[in-house]
Amino acid sequence: MSFIDVIKEKAKQNIKTVVLPESTDIRVIEAARKVTDEGFAKVILIGDKGEMEANANGINISDLTIINPNEFDRFEEYANALYELRKEKGMTIEKAHETLKNNIYFGTMMVKMGEADGLVAGSICSTADTLRPSLQIIKTAPGVKLVSSFFIVNVPNCELGEEGMFLFSDCGLNVAPNEEELSEIALSSAKSWTSLTGKEARVAMLSYSTLGSAPLVENMNGKVINATKLVKEKNPDLQVEGEIQLDAAIIPEVGSKKAPGSKVAGKANVLIFPDINAGNIGYKLVERLAKAEAYGPVTQGIAKPVNDLSRGCKAEDIVGVVAITALQASTEQ
Repeated sequence: MSFIDVIKEKAKQNIKTVVLPESTDIRVIEAARKVTDEGFAKVILIGDKGEMEANANGINISDLTIINPNEFDRFEEYANALYELRKEKGMTIEKAHETLKNNIYFGTMMVKMGEADGLVAGSICSTADTLRPSLQIIKTAPGVKLVSSFFIVNVPNCELGEEGMFLFSDCGLNVAPNEEELSEIALSSAKSWTSLTGKEARVAMLSYSTLGSAPLVENMNGKVINATKLVKEKNPDLQVEGEIQLDAAIIPEVGSKKAPGSKVAGKANVLIFPDINAGNIGYKLVERLAKAEAYGPVTQGIAKPVNDLSRGCKAEDIVGVVAITALQASTEQ
């Protein structure tokens, strides 16, 4: 059974509702059909049913839940709630009405108001447009200092990591995290890994050197060294190693030579990249060259799960992210 099949089976144990606001996209309509047929989550499409039917390319949407904000009987209640949430930021009731005509804002308010448990978007909209409403309306989870993102990467015919499965972070949100931010990314990623897989996290704080093997450069491996110290201070029980090179992190023979005695070296399943350049290049390199499955970017740290899609995603990718979102909603209760 593949990783995503395991996630779907877990999600079936506690069915959650996920909003898909980009309903004019045929990939989203196809994904909604598949999720409904497979039965691991409920989905709500936001938009005009007639427009969806015109774009559906023969897909049956007659039994899908579709909400048109212009016909929604609680629209005024939503507008008042948005006004109250944002009035100190200059929101007016007139502006709230206008804002809720945007499907992503409307879908985010559905999550905030308890009509849905999570949201998935990004097949059309940018990451900023997908996540901005959630940061304004849903906000961060208690105790979380930083919202970040991760990919679950599943490499076929691979024994490294967790039988070929890894968590990569942050590959899509924080551009150049400082040492404090990098430590928060590591802590959130370890928690996300355990929540989704049920496996213990073994966290590698990646760099171009391993435990001082290269000259100290403060804004490069120095940042990673200090971030690792912070992680250990914040969670002494977490298995974490850094700074460490990628080969030493995941290949047992290399890890035993470069970091002898380490509980993580050669066995890491959570890979923390020093910046978005390394993370984004890294996951795409593995996805394309190793023909790996890459699910994400999945956000972590928002009070309710809101996840972004790549604009180049396939319908099956959306299905996978909906499954992850549903499970996140279940485990965060």
